[in-house]
Amino acid sequence: MSAPGLLITGTDTGVGKTHVALRLVAAGVRLGLRVGVMKPVASGAVSTVGAGLRNDDAVALQAASNVPAAYATINPYCFEPAIAPHLAASDAGTEIDLAVLARAAQSIRSQSDWFIVEGAGGLLAPIGATHTIADLASALNLPLLVVVGLRLGCLNHAALTLEAARSRNLNVAGWIAN
Repeated sequence: MSAPGLLITGTDTGVGKTHVALRLVAAGVRLGLRVGVMKPVASGAVSTVGAGLRNDDAVALQAASNVPAAYATINPYCFEPAIAPHLAASDAGTEIDLAVLARAAQSIRSQSDWFIVEGAGGLLAPIGATHTIADLASALNLPLLVVVGLRLGCLNHAALTLEAARSRNLNVAGWIAN
């Protein structure tokens, strides 16, 4: 049986998904749970000597987690340019494979009591030519926690995100205003 978990998505980029994910991981660790993490797709990475590309969000999640996992398992698709993941993947000549992400997630989830996945951008942000974060949530069979950035237009963005989730039969566990 897989550990329960959440896929943290947002109404947009820059709304605080990482902040929320890190707080949830910390809370689970404080409760004595084995909390696995994943940032399946990330763009905006820096090249490190000997370790390759590293994304700050994925590094922070890995540091907060108490379930050991290789960086490449936590962040299987990591791209240097800080652009939309589907564009970064295309520029790198890479196709993001949901089956690869599902296998990586299962390897972490099988060692965890709780599993936190941070998406990229919003729910319908493309992560490939034909897939979005919504498809990722479906492939990982995880309910959503939607982070709503408190700014002008946020009610519309939140309603659109929830409607998109419902139309895809995705379970929305809740939302957080940030």
